[in-house]
Amino acid sequence: MRVQVAKKISPGLRCMVLSALVLSGCAVLQRGDWPQGLAGIPAKSEIASVPFFPQDEYQCGPAALAMALTWSGLAVEPADLTEKVYTASLKGSLQPAMIAGARRSGRLAYVISGTEPLLREIAAGHPVIVLQNLGLSWIPVWHYAVAVGYDTARDEVMLHSGLNARQRIPMPVFQNTWARAEDWGLLVLKPGEFPATAVEGRFVEAVLGLEKVKQSAAAADGYRAALSRWPHNLAAMMGLGNSYYVLGDLESAETVFRRAAALHPDSGAAWNNLADVLLRQGRKGEALDAARKAVALGGPGQDVFQKTLEEIQAVTP
Repeated sequence: MRVQVAKKISPGLRCMVLSALVLSGCAVLQRGDWPQGLAGIPAKSEIASVPFFPQDEYQCGPAALAMALTWSGLAVEPADLTEKVYTASLKGSLQPAMIAGARRSGRLAYVISGTEPLLREIAAGHPVIVLQNLGLSWIPVWHYAVAVGYDTARDEVMLHSGLNARQRIPMPVFQNTWARAEDWGLLVLKPGEFPATAVEGRFVEAVLGLEKVKQSAAAADGYRAALSRWPHNLAAMMGLGNSYYVLGDLESAETVFRRAAALHPDSGAAWNNLADVLLRQGRKGEALDAARKAVALGGPGQDVFQKTLEEIQAVTP
C-alpha cells in the first residue's frame, strides 16, 4: 500500500477541489455506488457518541485519531497525539504513524477497504478514520476525516471533517475522494472487540501489532478474543502465551503453549516455548522432553530450538 500524507486545505480551495471532482467525474452527480447485498444493516445509521475535534493547520491526523480514541474510552486531545503521529517536515501524518499511534494507546488498529465494509462498520457502531484525496490524482491533497454515518435514501455519508462536525457529503463525491486514497480506512477498537467485518488472519495480525509495541495486556485481551472465535488459531495461541510470559504469568503461559502443542503437534515453536516456560518454573525434566520434541521437528526455527535445548541441558538440576 502506498504511504500517503494527509494535509489540510483552506475552505476556498476545498470548494474548488470538490467542484473539479464533480466536473471531471460527472457533470451531473449520479447516485453513489451503494454495494449490493447489504442485508442485515439499516438504510441509515449515525454514531452520535463520536466526539468532534476541529483540526488546526495540517492537524487532521491527530484530530481524527483523537476522535476515534476518545470514542473508544480514552481521554485524549489532538495535542496529545501531535508528536506521535505528525511529521512536521511533511506537514501531515503518515498512515503507519496513525496505526502506531492507536497501538501505543493500547487500542486495536484494524485497516479496512471498500464501501461495503465501511457501511457495515458504521452500522455496527464503529467510526472509521478515512483517508481522502481532496485534490486530483496529479495534484493530491491528503486529508483525514472520521466517517460517523450514512443515509442511503439521501445518498450521503456523514463525516467529522476539518472544521465541520456531522458534515454530509454526497456519496459519489466521497467515493471519488476516498478511491483516490485507495479506500484506506482505519478502525480503532478496544482490543477485545471485533470489527463487524473481521477476518481471522487480519485480526490476529492486528493484535500482533499490539504485542510488537509492548502493549502486552492489551495484546492478551486481543488474542483471547481471537481464540474465542477461532480456537485453533496457532498464531493467536503463540501470541497469547508470549503475552502471558511477558506479564510474568508463567502458569497461564504454560497452559496456552501446552494447548498449542496438543492441537498443533508438528509446531516446533509451540514445543520450544513450552520448554522455556517449564524450565523457568524449575521443571527441567519436562522442559527437556519438550525441547527435544522441538529439535526433532526442526524447521525454520531449528537453530533457536537447539539453543533452547542446550540451555536447558546446562542448567544444574
